[in-house]
Amino acid sequence: MCLIVLALDAHPRHRLVVAANRDEFYARPTTPARWWSDAPGVLAGRDLQEGGTWMGVTRAGRFAAITNYRETAPPRPGAPSRGALVAGFLRGTMEARAYAEEVAARGAAYNGFNLLVGDEDGVFYVSNRAEGVHRLQPGVYGLSNALLDTPWPKVLRARAAMRSAVSSPEADGWESGLWEMLGDRVIAADGHLPDTGVGADLERLLSAPFIASDVYGTRASTVLTIGREGEVTFVERSATPDGAGEARHRFRIGEP
Repeated sequence: MCLIVLALDAHPRHRLVVAANRDEFYARPTTPARWWSDAPGVLAGRDLQEGGTWMGVTRAGRFAAITNYRETAPPRPGAPSRGALVAGFLRGTMEARAYAEEVAARGAAYNGFNLLVGDEDGVFYVSNRAEGVHRLQPGVYGLSNALLDTPWPKVLRARAAMRSAVSSPEADGWESGLWEMLGDRVIAADGHLPDTGVGADLERLLSAPFIASDVYGTRASTVLTIGREGEVTFVERSATPDGAGEARHRFRIGEP
């Protein structure tokens, strides 16, 4: 993922609302969100190159998502797959806090990442570019390819869209503002761009919530809600230069 915004205990009907974009090279093989045949309780897309995922949820209500941490140095060859950190949590039974602490202890083996994991006891954030494990308090958070709530333009816009959505929860189609944000291709003004060492042209391209270029861009947009009574909705809209699709899933936590 390259953009995740979430509302934790900020909506009267949903304990968790997540809106996220996954950015990746179009050539990297991927399957859309579906129930995994080798882990039937896991609902997620799948990276067919390494076997992991960027975001998913389980029938038990476990949630996880990851973003890469943007750095000027090239990724370290041979490092384990960061997508395996998400898959490992979704496949397992370890409590979210304990899993985050275990990941923090071995995080140096990976290229830079930000990981969110959650279960019925809370949502936790861990990065191998920051110290410790952080339990999220109720509120709205944004994450891109820097640390949690780093005020990049698209993070600020995404958080604003989430706050607006959860502030009018009884309105019909309240999620529409989240989809509009996830599809936003407006590039930030030069004066607001971060300086992450990748050059001005690439900073501009990457500043939009929805990225589109010839070889790299937003491959999937997802809205996830987990209701206070256990109902889960997971909608993924995929997009490539060759076409688009939608996967829509609804289930109740604990039901087969």
